[in-house]
Amino acid sequence: MDENLKKKLINEKKSGWLEINEEKFNQIFHFCDGYMEFLNHSKTEREFAANARNLAEKNGFQDVNQMQNLKPGDKVYFVNREKSIYLAVIGEQKLENGLHIVGAHIDSPRLDLKPNPLYEEGELAYFNTHYYGGIKKYQWTTIPLSIHGVIIKANGEKITVNIGEDEQDPIFTITDLLPHLAKEQEAKKLRDAIEGENLDLLVGSIPIIDEKEKNKVKLNILKILNEKYGITEEDFVSSELELVPAFKARSLGFDYGMVAAYGQDDKVCSYTALKALMEIEKPQKTAICILSDKEEIGSMGNTGMESHVFDYFISELLNKTGENRPNLLEKVFCYSKMLSSDVDAGFDPLYSSVSDRQNSGYLSKGITLNKYTGARGKSGASDANAEFVAWVRNLLETNQIKYQVSELGKVDVGGGGTIAYILANKGVDVIDCGVPVLSMHAPYEVTSKFDIYEAYRAYKAFWVKD
Repeated sequence: MDENLKKKLINEKKSGWLEINEEKFNQIFHFCDGYMEFLNHSKTEREFAANARNLAEKNGFQDVNQMQNLKPGDKVYFVNREKSIYLAVIGEQKLENGLHIVGAHIDSPRLDLKPNPLYEEGELAYFNTHYYGGIKKYQWTTIPLSIHGVIIKANGEKITVNIGEDEQDPIFTITDLLPHLAKEQEAKKLRDAIEGENLDLLVGSIPIIDEKEKNKVKLNILKILNEKYGITEEDFVSSELELVPAFKARSLGFDYGMVAAYGQDDKVCSYTALKALMEIEKPQKTAICILSDKEEIGSMGNTGMESHVFDYFISELLNKTGENRPNLLEKVFCYSKMLSSDVDAGFDPLYSSVSDRQNSGYLSKGITLNKYTGARGKSGASDANAEFVAWVRNLLETNQIKYQVSELGKVDVGGGGTIAYILANKGVDVIDCGVPVLSMHAPYEVTSKFDIYEAYRAYKAFWVKD
């Protein structure tokens, strides 16, 4: 058979590194240097939202609440309770003709402190935790952890906490049983070897010098916290303190071709979308970027996509562009298109039995499209129609953006979901489009620098398409 015909007929995906020149190679590495630096300062949803706002303001975005009227080219944002942010660049066409939306989430699996966390046992002080999102609990023991978040006093004073990232800071950890005494533990199923109630953080060991006190180590920790932050034990009740890995984002491999970092689900898509939006000027359709919270626990709550706060943001855009007749919001959504920018499970050769090789996302072969997610018989899925998939294919192929199409593992093996179905329920055409990841939901996740850069290019191309 003629080789050109064979190449045309067969859908063969090669490593993207084989198809780039030196200039693009350097662009990829430079872009990912900025990504890793941003990640190191944006490990929680509050930190990411704050840094996204700062970046947006440096690029001419303004708080939508400060704007009376909006015209094509205006750039606005809305911060929802400091844990999610929506951004827009107003397009030349009316909003009722539809929006181009890229939606990601900025929360990641972690451990949260319980409302009354501090206790002493065996003359050691601990913080009691409750895990957030889908984690393998054993992965969170014996690694360095840092504490991030806020404490709000009853008088409204806010204290920002970030301990364990600076080289001069202490770090914290969750202990595990030594192999010599772990016979019973090792006989358990992997998921049961570490219990959720035992994911308690070791935070201190020095007792206060006071013979009358029983919990001397706990009291000493409270004394230290009071001197540093001016808080008492009761102030933990109105705090949001998260435990995240103290690891830095680093290049991975002798060739520096991958990124290892905590929270790449889904900050890798959030960052690439955010950076792409910063370069958009007067698009035809209004460009919207969603950076949402609570996706890892079902998108519930007033900072998650199940809330109506995003609808409020779009309503504000309609009001301030002069488009405010009844029921227009529903029409806007029905004529809109969206890339749900969430990560995909990358094919891992060490665990190939859970994957369908023909329908998997491979590192360094470009972004992955997931036509549908869900589990078992597509339960809970948002299933993109063929017409929209073809539209997205045309977008990517026209711009020579490397892509692949995948599913989240073999049928009946597992499954998952994103925010796609929530926007689809509003009438938006949606497809999942993100970066393949190894070790997803682990404290240290792995991505390809090539795929990261292709995601940035894809989101930018999507926003400028009419």
